[in-house]
Amino acid sequence: MIHPTSKVLIAGAALLGVVSLGGCATKKFVREEVAVVGAKTDVVSGRVDTVETRVASVEGTAKDALDRATAAGKLAEGKFLYSEVLQDDGFKFGVAKAVLTPEMEARLDQFAEKLKADNRNVYIEVQGHTDATGPKDFNYKLGEERAEVVRRYLNQHGVPLNRISTISYGPDSPVAPNKDRAGRQANRRVVLVVLA
Repeated sequence: MIHPTSKVLIAGAALLGVVSLGGCATKKFVREEVAVVGAKTDVVSGRVDTVETRVASVEGTAKDALDRATAAGKLAEGKFLYSEVLQDDGFKFGVAKAVLTPEMEARLDQFAEKLKADNRNVYIEVQGHTDATGPKDFNYKLGEERAEVVRRYLNQHGVPLNRISTISYGPDSPVAPNKDRAGRQANRRVVLVVLA
């Protein structure tokens, strides 16, 4: 019969042997795994550096674009020369129409000749306006159509397209109340803003 203390000593010796053998294998395994993880870490670190470089590049490009836009805005400020509102009796758009009448064309001819006579590098913003009758989406589209018909006419009469921009304010900037016929008629207009 084996004494209980001997059993403990034998079990301890066996455990010590297993641990010492496992320790050697564990160190080798850990070294191999650390090498694999280290290589993966290097790859990920390289990718992070690439992403950081791209983010910095995009931030720089966006900042440059914002700076250029801000500079252009500051340049445009104070460069307003004059505006011409085309809404008097000789220049009235019909309800829901974007068609130039002969009277409108005569006024635009005078405007184009004035631009040519001034012989300056100017920019024209053609603003289309409507009355408040009907849905807003329709009025924005109608205001754009009115501005566009004026832009095309000016271009056909010698004003370069790259110097003309259009915008539609639709019913958002009335000059008269939309409560009566005369007010609505006054709001159906085109404004030509001339900038240096």
